Amino acid sequence: MTLTSLLIASEEQLAPLIAPPLVIAGVAALAFLMMGLVTFAYRDVANRHAHKRAAQGGHDAGHGADHH
Repeated sequence: MTLTSLLIASEEQLAPLIAPPLVIAGVAALAFLMMGLVTFAYRDVANRHAHKRAAQGGHDAGHGADHH
C-alpha cells in the first residue's frame, strides 16, 4: 500500500451505533423471547378444538395435527 492509501484508510470512521452492542444484543434476545412466548401460547390449539372436528364428521374428522 502506498502512503496515500494508508492515510485514507486511517481517516475512515465507522457509522456510530445508536446504543452499546450489549444493549442491542439484549433487545434482540428480548424480541426472540417474546416471539417464543407467543409461539408457546398456541402450542395445543388444534387439540383444544378436537371435539368440533369429531362432531363435524365426514372426510375432515380424521385429519389434524396428530394425523400420521
